[in-house]
Amino acid sequence: MDGEPMSGETGGGGDDAFHLTALDARRMEFPTAMRGYDRGRVDDFREQVAGELERLTRVAQEYETKARGFHEQLRAFRERDRALNEALVSAQQLRGDIREQAEREAKLIVREARGEAERLIEAAKAELRRLGDELTALQRSRRAYLAQFREMASRQLAEIEAMGEPPAKPARGA
Repeated sequence: MDGEPMSGETGGGGDDAFHLTALDARRMEFPTAMRGYDRGRVDDFREQVAGELERLTRVAQEYETKARGFHEQLRAFRERDRALNEALVSAQQLRGDIREQAEREAKLIVREARGEAERLIEAAKAELRRLGDELTALQRSRRAYLAQFREMASRQLAEIEAMGEPPAKPARGA
């Protein structure tokens, strides 16, 4: 791999990020030079870097998994929020519809009650007129009866007088 770019390295492209994998660190070879580095120490360092890269990759994957879980929870919360808002709007509309229906029914009940009250009042007035007419007729009948009774009593008295006996004096209080 001498002189080859590491994975993720770009040669002057738009992405300036340096991407290094643990495999890249393990496979990287350095040319030897005259007063070069201690190869064992470089190999140890490469192994440490590779191990750290593996650890950081696992951590990044864990965070990415957690982030996906949080995004999923957020999506679920947003869906619940939307559903709750829709339910609230529906409940408010239903409340308004029920109130309007109750008001219409109340007006209908009041209108029917007034009609029934007017009918009862008219029936009571008719009954009152009938009773008044009946009372008037009874009063006329009473007067006629009393007139006939007086007439008959007068005739009886006249007959008694004609028989020659004086009529008995009526008792007081009668």
